[in-house]
Amino acid sequence: MSSINTDSLNRRLYATDASIYEEMPKGVAFPKTIEDIQQLVKQSKQKGFTITARSAGTSLAGQTTGGGVIMDVSRHMTSINRIDVKNHFAHLQPGVIRDTLNRETAKHQLQFGPDTATTNRCMLGGMIGNNSCGSFSIKHKTTREHILEIEAVLSDGSRAVFKPLSPNELEKKCRLETLEGDIYREMLDLLEKHKDEIFDHYPHPDIIRRNTGYALDRLCEMEPITPGGRSFNLAELLCGSEGTLAMTASAKVNLSPLPTEKTLLIPQFNSLHEAMLATVEAVKWDPAAVELVDDIILNATKGNIEQRKNRFFLEDDPKCLLIIQFEGDDADELANKAAGLKKKLEELELGYTHPVLTDPDKMRRVWDLRKAGLGLLMGLGSDSKSPTFVEDTAVRVEDLPEYVKEFQEILDKHNTTCVFYAHASVGELHLRPVVDTTKPGGLQKLKDIAQEVADLVKKYNGSLSGEHGDGRARAPYIETVLGKEMIPLLREVKEIWDPQYRFNPGKIINPKPIDTDLRYPPTYQKPEVDTVFNWRLSGGFDAAIEQCNGAGVCRKLAESGGTMCPSYHATRDEKDNTRGRANLFRQLFSGKDPEAFESEDLKEALNLCLSCKACKSECPANVDMAKMKAEFMNGWHEKKGATLVEKFFGQPEKLYPFASTFAKATNFINRQSPVKQAFEKIAGIDSRRNLPEFASQTFEEWFNKNGADFKNETGRQVVLLVDIFTNYHEPDIAKAALKVLSSLGFNVLVPGIWPTGRPQISKGLLKEAKSICKENIKRFSSFAELDIPIVGLEPSEILTLRDEYLDLCEESEIKKAEEIAAKAFLFEEFLYTEIASGEPRDFGKNRKVYLHGHCHTKALVGNDPLIQAFKHFGFEPVELQTGCCGMAGSFGYEKDKYDVSMKVGEQVLFPALRNLPEDALVCAPGFSCRHQIADGVNRGAKHPAVIIADVIPA
Repeated sequence: MSSINTDSLNRRLYATDASIYEEMPKGVAFPKTIEDIQQLVKQSKQKGFTITARSAGTSLAGQTTGGGVIMDVSRHMTSINRIDVKNHFAHLQPGVIRDTLNRETAKHQLQFGPDTATTNRCMLGGMIGNNSCGSFSIKHKTTREHILEIEAVLSDGSRAVFKPLSPNELEKKCRLETLEGDIYREMLDLLEKHKDEIFDHYPHPDIIRRNTGYALDRLCEMEPITPGGRSFNLAELLCGSEGTLAMTASAKVNLSPLPTEKTLLIPQFNSLHEAMLATVEAVKWDPAAVELVDDIILNATKGNIEQRKNRFFLEDDPKCLLIIQFEGDDADELANKAAGLKKKLEELELGYTHPVLTDPDKMRRVWDLRKAGLGLLMGLGSDSKSPTFVEDTAVRVEDLPEYVKEFQEILDKHNTTCVFYAHASVGELHLRPVVDTTKPGGLQKLKDIAQEVADLVKKYNGSLSGEHGDGRARAPYIETVLGKEMIPLLREVKEIWDPQYRFNPGKIINPKPIDTDLRYPPTYQKPEVDTVFNWRLSGGFDAAIEQCNGAGVCRKLAESGGTMCPSYHATRDEKDNTRGRANLFRQLFSGKDPEAFESEDLKEALNLCLSCKACKSECPANVDMAKMKAEFMNGWHEKKGATLVEKFFGQPEKLYPFASTFAKATNFINRQSPVKQAFEKIAGIDSRRNLPEFASQTFEEWFNKNGADFKNETGRQVVLLVDIFTNYHEPDIAKAALKVLSSLGFNVLVPGIWPTGRPQISKGLLKEAKSICKENIKRFSSFAELDIPIVGLEPSEILTLRDEYLDLCEESEIKKAEEIAAKAFLFEEFLYTEIASGEPRDFGKNRKVYLHGHCHTKALVGNDPLIQAFKHFGFEPVELQTGCCGMAGSFGYEKDKYDVSMKVGEQVLFPALRNLPEDALVCAPGFSCRHQIADGVNRGAKHPAVIIADVIPA
């Protein structure tokens, strides 16, 4: 077994999950097999430490935080052992991501039904622990209904398989002289003695999502406790037990047929009460889902690059809306249901518009917006903190309108607001009051609301937890909801299974007060550090390091789409995703800690960050880890100095002129094996890489001789920003751009070849970058003032003017910087903007162009301008969903990063390119991307300017 990691880096990374809590564990273990889990449990018994099981760590109630050893199954226990198509089940390990499972089962028209908002990163072990449900629980119910068997490790280290048992099988289990036998005998005895009491105190049985305490009411429905009930099955108890009773090592899960047809109805409302009344009506029409989204979330999508494009179905600004999905195999039947419900809502005057969608892509985009809700809430800024402590209550659907009305009264009493969203179809809304526990009175407000909401849940005989679990946040109020008579029974259950309280102590049973071990306690101090960036957009460096809430969207894998955290895709290590790094930033920089810029832990965590910027758009909270990394590395350099490799790659404008003067010799020397070995030893450049070759004539030299031929005194002026990489390495790209722009009637200006500061920012040389920024603001402001566009060829270079300059410049320069940013365009972006209204040009003859987008483009602009520009010129663009290439500027050239770089490329990009025809035309706007493609699959890729210039008539 892998050892228990007790280093400070791992302990810090696992101190938090997606909840309001932070507790430093003693260590972290990464088991690979069930035997490893058994050994860890036996160690726990021998050495006296506790174990908290964890997979993706997306839990909202604090159940995956603990002061003992965190057992993370997400790194190694990720195998789907078997998919039985005939009998509709799968057998898998607890670290299998739900969407990964469903991608495999979809090949056989099957699915694992429960569909949480976190399906692209949550894992089956966590879904079992929390008894997760999701948007389609009115149809698929909970995870509990889909678990056929659980193979578990018990608290003495023994193994057991829990599944439905016949009377004879149950009798045999009860005769076992083992802990497993004790569990069966004592659980049956407890249930038989207290059956009536349990039914009297537990939530109303009509509530599908009831997870308060242990599922004793479910067990009481079974044989022999209730004659004629379903077979006795302790796996149902383990669902929702949050790893407090046993450790899941594998599970057999039920698979349901995939529907062939889907239809969405999306009524939009002027009031929440209208939506609640509409929900009561909607559930009568047999929907698969009825989800509520309110205006707080909808407004948050306006400022999120990734979700802004998914707002297409909104009319005006609704107070809230319902997403109602109908599923089945008969499209006409679904259409009739949607039309019938739409008509009924119109008759009842519920909603002002009721769009119906049937296009699969549009429906997917609606659900993408809905699933982003949790993370979007966490990006609303420090003045809108909405901690997760009462967000998971569930009542009967018919009680929902009155329950919500009384919940609002609690909010009014405490002078706060709340987001209302999620699973209206089953009486569960995620209600997130705005409370700042760091401000005076904030903590008391949280505690008062928690108690009053628990009282309200009790009044409606509801469930304190619908799917997110009791954990630490709700466990203190179980007694309020179930009654004090139930607490001894719950404690007895815990002691039957885990008499020494080794497994996840303090969850469900014997909890600490709700305000213990908070991530943001009243004593929390914001950082007091000098920064080079001004952090204007986030509202300060302190706000930037608090943006991450732990939702873990950065843990989604490459096959789920997107780009975010490519190094995590390669390593599956928590330190290599945005959440892990952001947690370290907050832990190290909060308060007065002048040593934070010297943290070896943070340096190590940032080592494999490619600064791809995908988190800036794909993270719902818009955490900008690339900028945070640059700030930290600048501070590190101030304390410790920059390495030779950082200086080498971070200041190319100092080296390039000399190397270019002797281009032929430089290229020859750089190809030689002994020279490559020397570079590897001295400058850390991996010898397996081929350095970019220098052109025999730079673009600047060529333009000085030939630029006059392209003058067009009557055309609109445009500045072509030719970066130093294009100038020295690939001048043909700039020549092609000049040809394209000139052919369209523009008078192209090339005022000089100047650095933008991009390499300096990437290497954390921010003082140099700031100086370059200042010079370029002077250079470009005169063009911006004259309304002359500034068009760049290398995405990361031109987008530096749009992004980092707005935070590098001084207050006295901000107006000019904003004017420059407004006039700075990617080549393809400018091209499409200028020609969009003109007649299409069929130069491309419908030839397919396969696009691999640049990471910065995808994060800040999107690939649509490039796609549309190619269409305008007669090409048929095919956007490859390829994530990050893995090169990321100099990243892939560095010896300690080469393997990760190539592994990132192998995630999606390289296989996608290998599957293309040999003569396929591949477009990659990024300099680094083109070189990674050449190194990885020995294929050429072209800049869009070259592709378009090649088909424009001379």
